[in-house]
Amino acid sequence: MMKKDFLTIRDFSQDEILGTLELATEMKAHPQNYASVLKGKTLAMIFEKPSLRTRVTFDVGIHQLGGFSVSLLPMEISLGKRESIHDVAKNLERMVQAIMIRTFSHQIVVDMARFASIPIINGLTDYSHPCQALADFLTIQEVKGDLKGLKLCFVGDGNNVAHSLMFTGARLGTHVTIACPKGYGPSPVAFQYATEDAKETGARIEVVHDPFEGVKDADVIYTDVWASMGQESEVEARKAIFHTFQVNKQLMAKAKSGAIFMHCLPAHRGDEVTDEVIDSATSVVFQEAENRLHAQKAVMVQLMK
Repeated sequence: MMKKDFLTIRDFSQDEILGTLELATEMKAHPQNYASVLKGKTLAMIFEKPSLRTRVTFDVGIHQLGGFSVSLLPMEISLGKRESIHDVAKNLERMVQAIMIRTFSHQIVVDMARFASIPIINGLTDYSHPCQALADFLTIQEVKGDLKGLKLCFVGDGNNVAHSLMFTGARLGTHVTIACPKGYGPSPVAFQYATEDAKETGARIEVVHDPFEGVKDADVIYTDVWASMGQESEVEARKAIFHTFQVNKQLMAKAKSGAIFMHCLPAHRGDEVTDEVIDSATSVVFQEAENRLHAQKAVMVQLMK
């Protein structure tokens, strides 16, 4: 990975992404070989959104690499309110070796990267979730082998996770279908970026509005919550719109034989996915969650070493 920051998967070439996945695989197999690679290095973690996997995997990950972390919650820094993004960046660059941010507006991570001389890692924004996509494709690679030519169908809201899956699929030659209700597709800009990038690898990026059409011949079925953080007021309205997009046994049966089920978690069981699917032998959601640790450790080593 040649770049200074990790803001969106689209910033990286196919070789860089595959190299990161290869490093993550190696680190997962032989963690002891990397136990002091970031000795004495500190990661500042800024959380403006709640977190289980992001918090634990970055915290544990930096410690497993010999470094340590400082967690900063909204009431402590209040980004852009108590103190400007510029000033937070200029302070932290003198005290720590990298900053991970989990926030709402993608512009916050872009600005932080512009102002800070140290690496910025996007732990999630409303536009992009690159750490999740890396962990996802690491998981698919572990289960399915070669990524090129596989079909992934994302069923649900065309959100930040959908964007990052499209970006990664386009770079790696994995076909990505977003099956969503009309009016709930991915950002037109993100879709355009992904379709442009896909021309180089032969990946097919498409949006459909029938989940049964979307999952046809899919090797991977992926879903996420219907209302993301910040959309709590829309929960009931979205349930009415999305209920036919539930991933259940009937929908899984329309995918390719041997298709796996994925979810970035947390899952709202009974809404976007049934217990029968998420707890089935085809589900790899906890392997996927664990792989956040290994993928992010690879990112930290490449940026902070």
